[in-house]
Amino acid sequence: MRITLTPDLERALAEQAHKQGTTPERLALDCLGERFLPLVTTESTAEEQGTLADFLANHIGVLSSSEHVPGGARMSENSGKKFAAGLVKKRQEGRL
Repeated sequence: MRITLTPDLERALAEQAHKQGTTPERLALDCLGERFLPLVTTESTAEEQGTLADFLANHIGVLSSSEHVPGGARMSENSGKKFAAGLVKKRQEGRL
């Protein structure tokens, strides 16, 4: 199949393809596919997906700061006050 584009449409397609770092042909095919091809979904049930904790299992863990700082870093204590003090310091240094 051949499709003849108007000069305006051809120019717009070329500009958009350049912005997206692709070819006009690829952009046109992608747009037509999105518009006319049925969306293929691979829906799965909640049981198959598991929980968010299951999904993140290999990416989350527990770290004890006492392994790195004698007595522990106690980073959760007075965090609001520490944050405010940090903002004040940045403002005094002209970085905020």
